[in-house]
Amino acid sequence: MKTALCYGDSLSWGYDPEGGVRHAYEDRWTSVLQAALGSQAAIIAEGLNGRTTVWDDYLAPADRNGARILPCILSTHAPLDLVIFMLGTNDMKPQICGKAFGARRGVERLIEIVRYHAYPTAADAPDILIVAPPSICETADPDFSAMFAGSIQESQMLAPLYADLADQLGCGFFDAGAVAKTSPLDGIHLDAVNTKAIGKGLEPIVRMMLGL
Repeated sequence: MKTALCYGDSLSWGYDPEGGVRHAYEDRWTSVLQAALGSQAAIIAEGLNGRTTVWDDYLAPADRNGARILPCILSTHAPLDLVIFMLGTNDMKPQICGKAFGARRGVERLIEIVRYHAYPTAADAPDILIVAPPSICETADPDFSAMFAGSIQESQMLAPLYADLADQLGCGFFDAGAVAKTSPLDGIHLDAVNTKAIGKGLEPIVRMMLGL
């Protein structure tokens, strides 16, 4: 059986923009991907609300810096065949980074961590799939609108920047914005239909990268 780690933020955790609760297990994109692959692969869902690529954010009880936590996660779940990154939305917060290029550099650092980590097994470093999150959209929600002020245009640059990075570093790439759209309820998160669409859309490339 092959193993893939899905390392992301609230879009992978399953944050529901309607009420701020968590989507049902079967509606999360990681669960949809698991169901599609069946017993051929184990999909590990590692999503944390507010997680950034490499930036500190002290507004939550959990450490949101993706680079600082990643080595621990890699050792916990080793051996791995594939690491799927879907991060960058929270980097768009002006107080965090606010620039798509900063998120691109952050993902580059995460790739470096995966490739040079001291794994506890003799297995090779896993392959890497970079997923660009759907772009931020307009919302009437005052809190999220303020939290991500001026970030819509920057978020639209994530997909081309991530695609170039994947090509440069020999990683897989998938644009989640090609199959899913963020909800205008908060401009950031996904309803059940759209989060499930990401899982369905990822199946072919994940299957190929895992050799299934």
